[in-house]
Amino acid sequence: MRTDNVHLRVIAVAQENRKEVERFVKFAIVGGIGAVVDFSVLNLLVLLAGLAPVWANLFSVSAAITSNFIWNRLWTFPESRQRPFMTQFGQFVLVSFSGLLINQLLFVTALHFVSPTVPHPWDYNLSKAVAIGLVLFWNFGMNRIWTFRGL
Repeated sequence: MRTDNVHLRVIAVAQENRKEVERFVKFAIVGGIGAVVDFSVLNLLVLLAGLAPVWANLFSVSAAITSNFIWNRLWTFPESRQRPFMTQFGQFVLVSFSGLLINQLLFVTALHFVSPTVPHPWDYNLSKAVAIGLVLFWNFGMNRIWTFRGL
């Protein structure tokens, strides 16, 4: 019974904040595109260039940050295009680099626990998925209240 009440409350809050839920869904879709960029660059650098996963992750996240900013500015928060591009990009990068630090910490921690039991290259890909999933909430929250505030 209690689970049903929680479920109904979640639906009510989502309906009351429909526009914000729509933005979060768009942000998550953009994040999905960024994840494809991130995983692609990560695996290309590890498998083809022979770079260590920990270093490749820094480059792959940076490529994803750039992709995510462009798509969020154009699609998730189109009203924000009236603000100066470089100022907003700077804010997005600051939030994203904070997210990168959190991502890297989560990635390395997960990799430490996953590597002994999960074969390569699945070990670092699983660790990456965990890090991306958790950092999504940080990035949306901080970008919503700072980078794309008041929209």
